Amino acid sequence: MQENRRALQISLVAEVCSAWRVLAADGDHLQLAHDTLASQRSSHELTRRTDALGGTSAKVPAQAQTTVDAARIEVARLSTQVALDRHALDLLAGAALDPALLPGPGATSSGAAADGAASLLVDVPAGLPSEPLQRRPDVLAAEHLLRAANADIGAARAALFPGISLTGSAGTQSRSLAGLFSAGGLTWGFVPQIDLPIFDSGRRQAKLQVSQAQQAIEVARYGAALQIAFREVADALSKRELLADRLAAQASLIDATARVHALSTTLFKNGASSYFEVLDAQRSLYAAQQDSITLRYADKINRIALYRALGGGWSERDVADPPR
Repeated sequence: MQENRRALQISLVAEVCSAWRVLAADGDHLQLAHDTLASQRSSHELTRRTDALGGTSAKVPAQAQTTVDAARIEVARLSTQVALDRHALDLLAGAALDPALLPGPGATSSGAAADGAASLLVDVPAGLPSEPLQRRPDVLAAEHLLRAANADIGAARAALFPGISLTGSAGTQSRSLAGLFSAGGLTWGFVPQIDLPIFDSGRRQAKLQVSQAQQAIEVARYGAALQIAFREVADALSKRELLADRLAAQASLIDATARVHALSTTLFKNGASSYFEVLDAQRSLYAAQQDSITLRYADKINRIALYRALGGGWSERDVADPPR
């Protein structure tokens, strides 16, 4: 069945993209670990020189050595994980990928330049209509069952399909989409126009002997498929809006912790602060940078979820011909 093949294709594309993103995120974590290891080694050398001049106790270089060793362990762990990620991606692709198609440094960043052409994920446009959901394999399958029950698909869509904009001006969830779900987003709030003549109850029904009960079942199935489709899009767009806020806050946090780290290092070099303040600032900066990579990864996975929810994405024509 064509819908099943399309569903498998969408699923495979999404899984490959997700595996690529896992590799990209772990690669960025590994690069961060390498950078941190270099920084820790530099700090360790600084404490050794300071100790040789009698500026610190012997405990400080020993403490700095523990951070170097911890960073080395993290590099080894992440190197193993990246290798496993690469194997998983090759398995999904069915062959070893060309190195040019693999993620490079900074692949989880939001810019297309860092991503490269092989990994570009297009932003969801503003004013995206709901019509692409009609191409979802599960919705098409439900329509085929309706057609088999002698339904007029055009009338069924007019009666049961909410023709709305999915996204607002900023590419996030529109008010119309949010309004489809009442009671905290748990209940389908769309009222179908069930008075429309969806079925041809004359010649075709008499010929195929389709019962009214069977017709009611197929209408319910079609309505359920639509609810799932709109629910998945609404969930993905809701997460997208929250992710944008978290990414902005995380970027600000990294800037602040980087300044604290720089100031702590300067104060320690000038003998105005202890090395333990430098260590604390390093840990905070490393944690903030790790969280940033994780959030950017979540942002990309959210876009892949939207691709799946929209039945394989959208086209310029969808946006050019909004619902009336």
